[in-house]
Amino acid sequence: MFTGIDEVDWASLRHAYGSAEDVPGLLRGLASADAAEREVALDGMYGSVHHQGQVYDSTLACVPFLFALASRAEVRDRGAIVELLISIGAESAGPPAQAAVRAGAEAFVPLAEDACPGVRRAAAGALVRFLGEPARVLEVLRRRVSAERDEQVLAALTAALGLFVRSCPAQAAGAVELLAAQSEPPYAPGTRLAALGQLALGAPERLPADLVPTAVGLLRERSQRRAAGPERAEADTLVGRIRRLRPSDEEGSYLLRTLHRGLDDRVADRIALLVGQLSSPDAMDRCNAVRMSAGLFREWRADFTVPVTLIGTQLGRDEDQLRDAAVSVLAELFGLAAPAADELHALVVARPDLWVHAWERGRPSLGGPLKGLARSGDVRAVPVLGQLLARPVAPGGLGFEVVHLGPAAAPLAPALRHRLGQVPLDSPEAAELAAPLLAALTALADTAAVPEVLRLLRGAPDGLGARDALVGQAVRTLDVLGAAARAAAPVLRRLLDTRHAAAAAGALWSAEGDVDVVLPVLLRELTFGRSRSARTAAEQLGRLGTAGRDALPALRRLAGSGRAGERTAAAQALWRIEGDPEPVLPVFRSAWAENPYTRGAIAECLATMGPAGAPLHDLVTAELATARRHTARPGGYGSHDIAQDEQLLANCRKAALASR
Repeated sequence: MFTGIDEVDWASLRHAYGSAEDVPGLLRGLASADAAEREVALDGMYGSVHHQGQVYDSTLACVPFLFALASRAEVRDRGAIVELLISIGAESAGPPAQAAVRAGAEAFVPLAEDACPGVRRAAAGALVRFLGEPARVLEVLRRRVSAERDEQVLAALTAALGLFVRSCPAQAAGAVELLAAQSEPPYAPGTRLAALGQLALGAPERLPADLVPTAVGLLRERSQRRAAGPERAEADTLVGRIRRLRPSDEEGSYLLRTLHRGLDDRVADRIALLVGQLSSPDAMDRCNAVRMSAGLFREWRADFTVPVTLIGTQLGRDEDQLRDAAVSVLAELFGLAAPAADELHALVVARPDLWVHAWERGRPSLGGPLKGLARSGDVRAVPVLGQLLARPVAPGGLGFEVVHLGPAAAPLAPALRHRLGQVPLDSPEAAELAAPLLAALTALADTAAVPEVLRLLRGAPDGLGARDALVGQAVRTLDVLGAAARAAAPVLRRLLDTRHAAAAAGALWSAEGDVDVVLPVLLRELTFGRSRSARTAAEQLGRLGTAGRDALPALRRLAGSGRAGERTAAAQALWRIEGDPEPVLPVFRSAWAENPYTRGAIAECLATMGPAGAPLHDLVTAELATARRHTARPGGYGSHDIAQDEQLLANCRKAALASR
């Protein structure tokens, strides 16, 4: 196994933490008869030699020895060694690593037929990834599928066939036929589900017409078999104890996630499948369904009333794990959680101990059930939030959730002001404490909060790191309070020569309406300020209306250059100042396509333009017809702010009506 290991100059090679002179010890540890020693060695390989997927020269030097270890029957846990080789040769690791593993890939052929199920399970996918002989690979997989009796290995073979279909499309027909056969009786329900998932990913045309009822039925049958089978024995380790306390069905979760991933934009089928999962009599199936529902809600637009309602029903169950999963999902849905509001409220009433979540360190935060209720916009959250504000220590971030309750949260304003007045200005945490309170008072437009906001501006010590953040937040609040903040004018004027100049000028305009004071400042920031300051200046200039006409040349220049966000802000200001759509609409169209994050502001402006925005009617109608959320990318990547996307859709509907 280790022939030549001492001839390698390991000290000259490197891994994540420097010299690789310890690597021979790790390799020998993988061959140890002691399980703990093998585990430490494997941790060391992933922790330094293959740290976070990185490949070093020492990693490449290990590959021949790892193949030798994997091929020796007396070595324990060889499946983990094969998995390490697969990870080292992954596409993301780069050509040298891939070439190193491919050079030894012949070893995966006998390993695919090894006596150890763990080795066979790992080797199945390795064959497809590295052997480079499609016909031979398919023949090995075909032989193993017909001979294999271990269900976990059979699941790995099914996944390998799916990978083969996607990797070798020219030779995929045989693999597709094998998958189609596996999706039918007499194969076990888990194997059939796995085959359906792989067909969805690589050959969706071969899926049965009754896919959803078939998949739901197989899930139920699989769950019944699992419940009737012997209980899994967990090792007396930390992981084993955690698994006993919080049991899971990782294989079942993987099977359904794969099927959902394969169905991709077939959202109606995915909703129907999710409803079937959530209606299962098996708690673990429902828990898996709740957890995977989050990805569907974040990425896609649809009527989710039925699945959200079913998730709400999980809140009344006795299973803590299921309830916690449901709360976690609902708290991120904002207004979409409304169908579950009654269940959230019932949980809040029944479990005051869940109002606040205490952390080992730091301030407590708002508990999930109450957060979900507030974010859904349900006014029944207001009295409970009021009770929390009356406590000596209120949960951090509470004010941010008040924002979602709108004017119904007005009774909370006195307590919010009181809290803001108690923020210690000499504390490094001052900005963190003040931010949620300011957000809430801003949303409520609470004019009585001016003294407390002024205290922040006047009292925060110079040189404190949090001062700049405090100032920016306080100025935004004063801007919303309008003429009621006239007493803040002297303080705002002193900010006109700081980095907060554009925001302060906007607040001064709201308080006093003196264009002679604010216009020169905004022009300066628009022309000479940094990107963010120029964008803020453009936004504030638009509020001046015709009084900002002197800024039109500078706004036209900004609208024709710069980043999409700056161009959008300048175009909005042009419309609001002179009401001419001709220079504005081309900017909107290009920014809309270039940067999806500009669409919210553009749609909001189009909704005010009426028929003048008609030439962009195609953009808003296309957005309304698009199933994927505007900042999500295929595969579930990208930003997933559901509330922002729902607001974009609302503005698009208004714009579509206004342009008719």
